[in-house]
Amino acid sequence: MIRRLLLMVVVVACTAPVLGGGAAPPVLVAQGVTVAGIPVGGMSYEQAQAAVTPAFNRSIRVMLGSMRLRVSPARFGMSVAVGDGVSRALDASPGDAVELVPRIDANAVQGLVPQFSDATIGRRVVVGATTKRLVRALKLPSARRVRIAVRMIAPKVTAASFGPVIVIRRGVNELRYYDGKTLVRTFGVATGQSVYPTPTGQFDIVDMQRYPWWRPPDSPWARGLKPIPPGPGNPLGTRWMGLSAAGVGIHGTPDDASIGYSASHGCIRMHIPDAEWLFNHVHLGTPVVITDA
Repeated sequence: MIRRLLLMVVVVACTAPVLGGGAAPPVLVAQGVTVAGIPVGGMSYEQAQAAVTPAFNRSIRVMLGSMRLRVSPARFGMSVAVGDGVSRALDASPGDAVELVPRIDANAVQGLVPQFSDATIGRRVVVGATTKRLVRALKLPSARRVRIAVRMIAPKVTAASFGPVIVIRRGVNELRYYDGKTLVRTFGVATGQSVYPTPTGQFDIVDMQRYPWWRPPDSPWARGLKPIPPGPGNPLGTRWMGLSAAGVGIHGTPDDASIGYSASHGCIRMHIPDAEWLFNHVHLGTPVVITDA
């Protein structure tokens, strides 16, 4: 009998700590609580986090007319502390609304706002209004559709008003003058030697001078030479049309025999009367396209 009582005491003594150390019930969010508008009442921390996170990861639908584009929030540099919001929800009173404000890279938002234009009537994105709409959609998981704000614009340049264009084909030493899409005149020119090639690409006329001075460039071939004033024998003739390519321009030349050859130090030479005609038909900003062909 005594041995049985002792055995019962030992069993109770051994099992009591086990019963007393059992896992506590999980802490749940109070009923009616929301995080960023998402109901999380009655949920544990893990359950609430799983409910809120996908809402902020959903793509944003950007719309323009019939066009549709889905953009991931990560493209906007967005980050959101869901865990912090859920922790505050666990401490909230029943029915509380917990705000969760994402961090958004404003530069990333503006960088993804496109601009649309058309050959006739175009549409320009109103960046400020569209940015606000995108930011609102990022902050509110329920607002995942954004309509791009645009305004209608008339084209500044049309085929009829495009103006003069110069195309220089250095492979055949030829200059073509266009009025819009219409070829008006073709001239023989001299372009750069192989050691001083005329650059290719698209440039603009940025300087125009009548009766220019010639001043020696900072180049080995011009070392020791002196400036030459306007007048007969001036290497630039009577007109200078400087390009946005450094040190390069279209100009007249007293050396008529060089026309048709690759003979210059990079500039485009013309017969003096041709250069004077061209000077009167271009303006600052006139595009100049130089090709190899």
